[in-house]
Amino acid sequence: MLVLKNKATNLVLKSEKKSLLRFLTLYVTMITIVIALSSLFYYETQEKLMLAEQRAILTKYAYIQTKRLKVLHHYFDERRTYPRDPRFTSAIYDIDLRKIFSLLEEVNIRFDEEIYIGTNHIHFVKSLDEYFLGAKYLILEIKNDGIWREEIWKSIIGYGLLAFLIFIVFGLYLAKLFLKPMRDSIILLDRFIKDTTHELNTPLSAILANIEMMDTDVMVEKNRKKLTRINIAAKTVSTLYKDLTYLTLEQEKENEDEDIALKPMIENRVEYFDILAKSKNITFILSLEHATIFMDRRKLSRIIDNIISNAIKYNKRGGKIEITLNENLLKIKDSGIGISEEKIPFMFDRYMRFNQSEGGFGIGLSIVKKIIDEYNMQIEVESKEGEGTTVVLRW
Repeated sequence: MLVLKNKATNLVLKSEKKSLLRFLTLYVTMITIVIALSSLFYYETQEKLMLAEQRAILTKYAYIQTKRLKVLHHYFDERRTYPRDPRFTSAIYDIDLRKIFSLLEEVNIRFDEEIYIGTNHIHFVKSLDEYFLGAKYLILEIKNDGIWREEIWKSIIGYGLLAFLIFIVFGLYLAKLFLKPMRDSIILLDRFIKDTTHELNTPLSAILANIEMMDTDVMVEKNRKKLTRINIAAKTVSTLYKDLTYLTLEQEKENEDEDIALKPMIENRVEYFDILAKSKNITFILSLEHATIFMDRRKLSRIIDNIISNAIKYNKRGGKIEITLNENLLKIKDSGIGISEEKIPFMFDRYMRFNQSEGGFGIGLSIVKKIIDEYNMQIEVESKEGEGTTVVLRW
């Protein structure tokens, strides 16, 4: 019971991890965009705040420098030295934006902005009401040390990471909350499969044993047909039972790998399924060469049985199944209903069924894929609706 519980739990965890990963990928992308936009807005806000503080300071400096220019203008015959200040450098331009005098390090001036950040300096443009020394514009320049920018980035990184972690924790909580119904459904379905497996064992064994012991030679034709139908139904359930048993009890068993001759094994499985095939007038066409494979016989049987079973189940009445065996290749082709190309990648997902009119739990091909991956084999599927499906195994 503990093994069964662990397998169900592992399945839940695998499905939950896939869904959780998809949700978190989308969620992280969204919160990254939100945090990036918020950081940009915060940066621009702090930059404007810094410029507003500098504007207040530079306005005072401009007032002082304007007074100095006024004095120089009135006493220009006696004084010809342009006023300087250790706190800033300045320049004056006329109404046509021509330079009159400049101490600025940066020569490109934006006259359409009152205050702005240059390459390494902050510039303040003051329009003068009186034309002292013929100047219409007074430009003040102070050094931009970049400390304010470092402080902003520290805040963005610090608060951004904190917000990111908070959002991630909140996202994980939401994901767990949303995934709980899926988890409960998977556990319920696995519990149902486990209970069904136990319930099938005794009656199925009794049916198959009694069919084998019956003497069909003494039966009338009518009873032989009835027994054939019972045998078909029993073998259909037997295939499903073997998948359920493997899924819930046997897949964790240690492998007993050996060299297996594939030709006699395939012939044996075709003989086993022949009665099912005949019920739909399906013909087997075999082209088998000698080939061997090194793997667990029990797992190889699950691969072959599931592919042949599906080829019969989804075949047309009066159809055919071609089985080709070469060294390192097994091809099983049917003339069945086929599936659309976009559905092929999902046909190995557990519980996936594309035809609800056929029985089963949708676990056979998922078992096939798991075993194939375990032994580093390759499987190729070609299918077209209305024309059939071809499954190719390589090893």
